[in-house]
Amino acid sequence: MVKRRLIAFLVLLAGLAVAFFVYSSEPGLKADANDQHAFKLGLDLSGGTHLVYKADVSEISENEIKDSMESLRDVIERRINLFGVSETNVQTQEVNIAGLNEDRIVIDLPGITDIDQAVSMIGQTPLLEFKLLNKDADENTSFEDAYISTGLTGKYLDRANLEFVQQGSGSGIAGTPIVALQFDKEGGDLFGQITGDNTGEILAIFLDGAPISTPVIQTKITGGQATITGNFTPDEAKQLVGRLNSGALPVPIELISTQTIGATLGSDAVNAGVFAGMLGFLILAGLFIFWYRFPGVIAIISLGFYMAVMFALFKIVPVTLTAAGIAGFIISLGIAVDANILIFERMKEEIRAGRSTFDGLKEGFSRAWLSIRDSNISSLITAVILFWFGSSLIKGFALTFSLGVLVSMISAISITRVFLYAFTGTRDGKIRRFLFGTGFKK
Repeated sequence: MVKRRLIAFLVLLAGLAVAFFVYSSEPGLKADANDQHAFKLGLDLSGGTHLVYKADVSEISENEIKDSMESLRDVIERRINLFGVSETNVQTQEVNIAGLNEDRIVIDLPGITDIDQAVSMIGQTPLLEFKLLNKDADENTSFEDAYISTGLTGKYLDRANLEFVQQGSGSGIAGTPIVALQFDKEGGDLFGQITGDNTGEILAIFLDGAPISTPVIQTKITGGQATITGNFTPDEAKQLVGRLNSGALPVPIELISTQTIGATLGSDAVNAGVFAGMLGFLILAGLFIFWYRFPGVIAIISLGFYMAVMFALFKIVPVTLTAAGIAGFIISLGIAVDANILIFERMKEEIRAGRSTFDGLKEGFSRAWLSIRDSNISSLITAVILFWFGSSLIKGFALTFSLGVLVSMISAISITRVFLYAFTGTRDGKIRRFLFGTGFKK
């Protein structure tokens, strides 16, 4: 008995530590871009930044523009929406201005109201290009005309790696950092064709419009491998590798419009949601304590653990909370309540059958586990399907829902069990029988 109560006390301390972490940085549901552990709120709750970029598709054939724009959208979304749940909205747009079509990328960034910070996030994604030196260029040729596009860009990049020149390799000073590139099959075939047709020519490597390396093609290169050599420090080369692996832009972009946008639902919706949640929790606590008595009190403590852990996960991941994400959390809270009800009802059936409270508790958990397991597995399968095939908004709902299901199962099976075992002995008395009674019954 003493050992079980010691374990319960340690679990209680752990729960209080989690709760302290949740409310230590910024109390309440507030978005704070400067606090890495503050809650992240979506556009509908906190507003954000609206950016419009113009894409330069002048050097892309007309039948490849659509694919290039989709590739550009995917790269930018992957760069700024690493976990797929930040509710970032990235869209392609074709606009007709004075009879000319203009391809644009429209980006909505939730929770970021600093325009410079938003632009910096997009600007960190580099444009990688390979261009041939124009044979006819002279001192009067402009820089733009001095190099000819080959069509080989970061669109075809498979991965980038940081390497160092080896002693005796003939590729430069030993120990010098270089960036090794590996293109996909289509890019590798294009690279092989370019190097095979232009042996002896300069093939310049451009990053964000500036040449960073101008090597001479010595021979045809197959296998889709290339090397960027420049005056890199190890840190600069490492940063470049990270940026390239996070997505090199397939086409150049130019920022043409910025705007700070307000929340579509606003702070009133957040406050109303918090108030409704607290009121619902208090009503639920009253009903649980009335109907299940002492196990009801334990269930409320377990649900408190559940909510503290969920809010901590929202901060750590971080999950951007929108109305849809909060809905997923509330639904998972209902599942957590349902798990406790299953356990308590099975337990009371055993006690009514003549078992002691301790044996009834043990058997109740054992019988309820199968139902809890099956229902939670089916819920998780649904959440995975929604996350895999859904849009960014649906992914937010699916993530909070799946996290809630997992945490609720742990809180119901583990936390509730620890506290009930800590205060349930093998001998029954009138007080213990009353505490484990139901509603109006003794």
